[in-house]
Amino acid sequence: MAELTIDTPRGPARTHVTLSEAAGSGRAALILGHGAGGGVAAPDLQAARAVALAHGLAVALVEQPYRVAGRRSPPPAPHLDEAWIAVVRHLVAGPLEGAAVIAGGRSSGARVACRTAAQTGAVAVLCLAFPLSPPRRAGDTRPPVSRLAELEAVTVPVLVVQGTRDRFGMPPAGPRRTVVQVAGDHGLKSDPAAVRAAVADWLTTVSAR
Repeated sequence: MAELTIDTPRGPARTHVTLSEAAGSGRAALILGHGAGGGVAAPDLQAARAVALAHGLAVALVEQPYRVAGRRSPPPAPHLDEAWIAVVRHLVAGPLEGAAVIAGGRSSGARVACRTAAQTGAVAVLCLAFPLSPPRRAGDTRPPVSRLAELEAVTVPVLVVQGTRDRFGMPPAGPRRTVVQVAGDHGLKSDPAAVRAAVADWLTTVSAR
């Protein structure tokens, strides 16, 4: 695994790139981002990484500039998107040159991958624990917020792996969107084997395109 620091308009990002020994030249690469307050060691990200490597894909785990700087609270969405686009473009011009990009991430990272799918040229998007609707406090009378539009805007195949007890809700399936429900909550820690199986089945399809 190679650790790379990449300059972005929002500060330096850090990536952890692994090239599978089974990967063919220019086949595909899975590029994943972390959740809002977490990191790339999250169990579901590591599960997806292992599956992708076993399928002969290269994998890059991306730490956003705010996390590299030691902050836990994320900046506004446009800042996250700007940094992510810069990282992906750097990777496909360098260590992942020629690879088809499968973008993704967990929670906030999944939202970033969806919003920027067109700009990064992603051929597919993997969403782990997509935060469909923020949990509401008791007595909150405001209309519920939904991020479904971010999923609907993606024009390439999407996989959502969602815990059945996820407090952020369950996204619906769609014409290009597969939703796999697994035991657990937003952390997707209860059944890692089910997460790996869902990702493996889907990667077999999209990486062969």
